[in-house]
Amino acid sequence: MIKKILIILLITLSACTEQSDDIVEENNLIKVVFATDWKAQAEQGGFYQALAAGLYTEKGLNVKIIQGNSNVNVPRLIASNTVEFGIGSNSFIPLNMAENKIPGKAIMAIFQKDPQIIMTHLSSNVESLEDMVGLPIMISDASIGAFWLWLKFKYGFDDSQIRKKTFSLAPFLSNKSSIQQGYLTSEPFLVEKETGLAPKIFLLSDYGYPSYGAMVLASQKIIDDQPMIVKKFVDASIEGWRQYIYEDPTLGNELIMIENTEMKEDILLQAIKKIRSYNLISNEISQGRNIGLMTEKKWNDFFTTMSRNGVYKKDLQWKNSFTLEFIEESN
Repeated sequence: MIKKILIILLITLSACTEQSDDIVEENNLIKVVFATDWKAQAEQGGFYQALAAGLYTEKGLNVKIIQGNSNVNVPRLIASNTVEFGIGSNSFIPLNMAENKIPGKAIMAIFQKDPQIIMTHLSSNVESLEDMVGLPIMISDASIGAFWLWLKFKYGFDDSQIRKKTFSLAPFLSNKSSIQQGYLTSEPFLVEKETGLAPKIFLLSDYGYPSYGAMVLASQKIIDDQPMIVKKFVDASIEGWRQYIYEDPTLGNELIMIENTEMKEDILLQAIKKIRSYNLISNEISQGRNIGLMTEKKWNDFFTTMSRNGVYKKDLQWKNSFTLEFIEESN
């Protein structure tokens, strides 16, 4: 009961935050806004854990988390200084920001491996990505300009294979030969829950897809004017993720289910298990000490791969898409 009261108080506190171009201090706490790219879920759990556990407050921050939806445009919110921080779902987003001279960049990466998957039914004869060439695949509009580009030049996929992915699993479930993109921590669980059989999972990072996932973006304004605020947000978020995945996620999960009433605990717990078992944010050896890490080499590998295949011009100032100023490998 005490935990739930704490959560409600924190939500009430954060809900009082008004968006502003300038940093505002209230009750000795600096007000900042963080925009996610989807409704509250385990894939954002470390941030909700940091909020519910008071980790942001300990750093002197009054953080308001704004849930995303299919229409949210986080880079636009960053560019307009409507929010100080936001989530970029893959490595294309910070590079697109650099290409379009949007004033902001990635400051940390939650998922060291992008959790994007392609899945088939267990009875399918497909055994690898190569086997999918020429076959219809349900792909979201957003992914056509992201990992689909990589599949095209890496494996020879073609746009003629694209079938529109909806928010419903019904088209996939009704056709045993169907193939669909998904998120490691989401669709496979829902398929197994519905059919009793887990689908075949093809994790793109296992095939060399070099993208980070769920990066935190920051406006250039706050990076330039208030770097200590950025550092405090990063440090509290890292600790929130460490607690959420490697310790007790109860506070974070309770807050997520209050914010997103459609979310259920079994979905959250299985997602946490997959994040940990697949070493998405860290590995079992480090137990979360390297959460948030980004490296110039991985960014260079991603940009080089994409520029060689015409996604970006080779003279793009790709280093403007991120900064390593606020993260340390020893975290």
